[in-house]
Parts: sequence; C-alpha cells; structure tokens
Amino acid sequence: MSHYYTSKPDVESKPQSFTFNLMGKDFTFTTDAGVFSKKEVDFGSRVLIDTFEEPEIEGAIIDVGCGYGPIGLSLASSMPSRTIHMVDVNQRAILLSKQNAELNGISNVRIYESDRLAEIIAPSVAAIVTNPPIRAGKDIVHSIYEQSYDRLIENGELWVVIQKKQGAPSTVEKLESLFKEVEVVEKVKGYWIVKAIK
Repeated sequence: MSHYYTSKPDVESKPQSFTFNLMGKDFTFTTDAGVFSKKEVDFGSRVLIDTFEEPEIEGAIIDVGCGYGPIGLSLASSMPSRTIHMVDVNQRAILLSKQNAELNGISNVRIYESDRLAEIIAPSVAAIVTNPPIRAGKDIVHSIYEQSYDRLIENGELWVVIQKKQGAPSTVEKLESLFKEVEVVEKVKGYWIVKAIK
C-alpha cells in the first residue's frame, strides 16, 4: 500500500485544484494523488495555522512535511519579512508546493526535498512547524522531534499538531525529554497543538 511518506508516489497523477480560506485569506491549491489530504486542507493543519504565533526571535521558519503547502504558504503570506523553508520527502508534494507558491504570489519561501531535516539549508532556525507523517511510524516522527531540537537556535520553538488517539501523549513525553519547556497550547476535536521551546 503506497502512502504519502515516500519519495516517489507510485499512484497515477490526477491533479485537482480548490480554493480554501486560511487566516482570513483565500488561497488556491493544486493537489494530486499521492499527497496528504488532497481534497481539502486537513483539520489538524488548520488548527496549527490558527494557533501558531510568530516567534519573537529572528530566524527562518521551517515547515517539515509541507505536502502541497497549506501551512508553509499561509504562514509565509502572513509573515512577509520571514523566510519559510518548506521541505518534504515526497517529490510530488515539493512540485505542488512550488506551483502553489507561484499560484498565490508568495515569494518568501524556499521549497526543496529533504528527508525530515537532513537537507535544511537555513543558517538559523527560529521555529519549526510540523503535521508529522503519523503513517510513517513512531520512529520517523520522533526523529523529526530530535532533529528539530538540534536545528533550532536557543529559545527556538517547535510546533506540532497531532491527534490524541495517534500519539499526542507520547509526543508530549518525547518532547519533554528533549526541550526545556513543553506546553499543550490548544486542544480541538481530539487534535493537540504542542509547543516546545529549546
């Protein structure tokens, strides 16, 4: 069974587009088979976008597992003075994110392929946001947390959206073993937004 956490999805390409309102602004997204939540912006991502607060410290923001781009592009649109790095292991997702950045006139983004945070090129990282690839398994998800800790600058923030039934409590436990401060900042319909400060 193929899923979206793969470099080259083996499902046939069937592009589609839709318009979605995020942070009070309409975005047009082209999506495709083989990427996460292709019919609409998933609820977890929407809660993360609505809850995220721009960090007070300088530095880039990274969207890990950006998919076709809803989180990274909406944040980039609302923070024009920041550079948002958007990465995904899925080549189809990266292509779609680039198309969607162009489609919505967003230029303060760097979009490129990376397995988790391996290829991140930002010199200093103030915040990382992720709707982690739960289907890829706990080891992959926890390695995203570990790599995020390593890449963030002092007082940098990791923001995670995860469903309670898909491991939110163990996410909190894992983050508490790494970060100096961990807080569940929002709980909506079983989704938790967890913020960890380095």
